[in-house]
Amino acid sequence: MSARDRRQFLGTIAGGTLAAGLGQPEPAAGADSLTDRVARAMLSMQRAAWEQGVAAQAFLERGDMDMVVLLAREAALRQSPDGRLANFGEPDNVTDMAANGEPVLRAAEHTRDPALRSAAERMLEYLMKRAPRSPDGTIHHVANKPELWVDSMYMAPPFLAVAGEPAEAVRQVEGLRSRLWNHDKGLFSHIWDDGEQRFVRQACWGVGNGWAAAGMVRVRAALPATMAGDRDRLAGYIRETIDGCLARRRPDGLFHDVLDEPSTFVETNLAQMLAYSIYRGVKEGWLDARYRDAAERMRTAALAKVDAEGFVQGVCGSPTFDRPGTATEGQAFCLLMEAARQAMSSS
Repeated sequence: MSARDRRQFLGTIAGGTLAAGLGQPEPAAGADSLTDRVARAMLSMQRAAWEQGVAAQAFLERGDMDMVVLLAREAALRQSPDGRLANFGEPDNVTDMAANGEPVLRAAEHTRDPALRSAAERMLEYLMKRAPRSPDGTIHHVANKPELWVDSMYMAPPFLAVAGEPAEAVRQVEGLRSRLWNHDKGLFSHIWDDGEQRFVRQACWGVGNGWAAAGMVRVRAALPATMAGDRDRLAGYIRETIDGCLARRRPDGLFHDVLDEPSTFVETNLAQMLAYSIYRGVKEGWLDARYRDAAERMRTAALAKVDAEGFVQGVCGSPTFDRPGTATEGQAFCLLMEAARQAMSSS
């Protein structure tokens, strides 16, 4: 088999498997869809704990359980003795590991593997009983400082909500919002030190607001009908976040890395995160359909950043996330955005 034939063969396998998750026909040999390329590029990347989790979540929402199970098994393999999933070389990270929680839980349900079930239960037990937290119960983002990060809004509360602790999920959202929400700007700030009672980073980081919006979307969707009041309140929080971001949107459909600081670089991933949140909200009926036009503009701008190899360019770049580049989360939210759009369109 020639090198060209091998590439076509591998492309056909990857394309067919991933397309099946989207309910699309398999592409012809060597002819990959954009999302196939994005997914393959994502799988080439080295991943930290939260990156493993958001990658697995992308496959989960695409309906590709085979990939979810594979990523979940790796997260469980690297579970630390205290219960944190996908933990290798990150001794101080607390909530990031919980991004793997729902994929591991769903993989356990899909396979009926007791080892995966145990892994999910140990992650939940860590959050509920061992994770460091503030006096009001809000879980710290890191273990070595009493810091609360907006990133945590996506990492831990969605897993708590699907794992049987919806009231705790809402409590975490409220605890983070009470410190990080900037009422004047209608945006979230990034990092609060609960020990010193001051901001470590008050900047309204774009991707941080995306983490908040997407995390609250997932929490709201997982709450039982008996928590209708909480669901309505979260829907309001998400709308406020989306509106605050859209007020800072550039003419090209993208955003600056710090939303209200035009001197910061133009960033791609927030557009994907907000489009994902809007598509979910419109489908679920709590967000007005008029937001769909904004989502379409942001989607078009983001997809234009996907290069020939499938990398979403211009996102907050790994590993330092302080300059434009590529990152697993940028790949994952491209897939999540497309899955949410397809689900909305088919409903």
